[in-house]
This record gives sequence, structure tokens and C-alpha cells, in this order.
Amino acid sequence: MDTFQDYAYYYNLFYEDKDYKAEAETVDRILKGCELKGKDIINFGCGTGRHDIALERLGYHCHGIDLSPSMIEVAQNNARLEGSNIVFEVADVRAYETKKRYDAAISLFHVMSYQNANADIRATFKSVRKSLKDAGGYFLFDAWYGPGVLSDKPSVRVKEVEDEENKLIRIARPVMYDKKNVVDVNYEVLVINKNSGKVQAINEVHSMRYFFRPELELLLEEAGFTLLDNMDCQTLGETGYDSWTSYFLAKTI
Repeated sequence: MDTFQDYAYYYNLFYEDKDYKAEAETVDRILKGCELKGKDIINFGCGTGRHDIALERLGYHCHGIDLSPSMIEVAQNNARLEGSNIVFEVADVRAYETKKRYDAAISLFHVMSYQNANADIRATFKSVRKSLKDAGGYFLFDAWYGPGVLSDKPSVRVKEVEDEENKLIRIARPVMYDKKNVVDVNYEVLVINKNSGKVQAINEVHSMRYFFRPELELLLEEAGFTLLDNMDCQTLGETGYDSWTSYFLAKTI
């Protein structure tokens, strides 16, 4: 199922205030602290390709994959508009195979948290490992961070955005499942056409898993990585009970 099949068309509008350039610079800053052999990067769950385009401007050679055909369509269009030659393709992060080996893999905007079951995250980590060079390959990803999620539990959130044609109202209603470490975020998006007054309703469920460092250490080790560090996504400092999301940096072993 394409979780983003309708949502993708309004994705850029909802996240127009998201600073992809700054986030790409953060990735660059972290990777510069690693001993990369080159600048070939594969992005697992590239979405609309904004991070890849920003990283390309910083000198990286990017390749993006995503399960959603809708997202890839938007990414390819974004690349054309920016004059970029980045290759974006539809693929499952859990089963992707490539003959090329990359210097680093990234996975941003909580793609790993969409891997709800242990089998999913194990398969994804193995897929990432196969895409990297055996010596000195790095994997940087972010995810919902368990201590922060449980300390500041999800609540109902409403966001409104608009462009020249439509006004959009998004209501997010979370449901937590303690035995799974998963939060179902039930999205209701109302698309109101400014000219006709017609209202379209889009309903989607995004199931998000929150992780704890010890379990990720184990799962990454099983896949052939060692976890080097994890850090708060906002400050890049130590994570704590106020850290809702965390970067995790791993290296091939």
C-alpha cells in the first residue's frame, strides 16, 4: 500500500517551512566527521527528493529510493525543476539490491520509524548494509526516540496551510500501542478549494515506531554495523528525556 498516495501531492505545501538546506548541511557536518572514501550517497526513503537536491549542491552524488510512486513522481519533477540529474526510483527499502556500493547511506524524516516490526527493521538494515562499501561505509538515520516520546506523549495537533488555489487543514490524532512501541498517527486532511468551495477529505494512518538505543545497537550489529553515536536532532548534543527524535550514526564492520 502506498501510504502517501494522496498525501504526496500536498506534501511540499505542508512542509514548505521545512529547512532542507539546513538539514542537508547538518548531514554534511556529521559525515565530514567520518572517514568517507568518497561522496556517493544512497538515500533510503528519499520522499520528494529535497534532501538529495540540497546535498547535491554540497558536492555529494545522490541516489534516492522510495516505496511511494507518488513521492518519486514529485521527486523527479523537483529534480527537473532544479536542473538536477539525481536518479530517483521506486523501491522497497526492506528489499533493495544494487550492484553499486556507496560511501554512505542516509535515511531521514523518520523513515526507520515506519519500519514497525522487528522483521521490517532487520530487513532494512540488511538492505542498507549490502548497499555500502565493506570498508568504511557509514549509515546515518533519524528516528523517533523512545525516552522522549514516552516523556512527552503525542497529542492531537492541527496545522493549516494554503496556496493560491487551496486551503488545507490537517488534523493528526495519535493512538499509542505500548506492546509494539508504535504510535498510529491518524491524519485527516481537508482540502478546501478557494474558488469553488469544494471540500475533499483525505484520511491516512502513519504508523510510527519509537526506538531505544540498546535495541538499535543489537539490530545494527546483527546487520553488520556498529553504532557509533546518537544525538538529539535539534541540538546535535546528547539525547535526553526531552529528545523526541534522534540521529543515529553507524559504521560497517
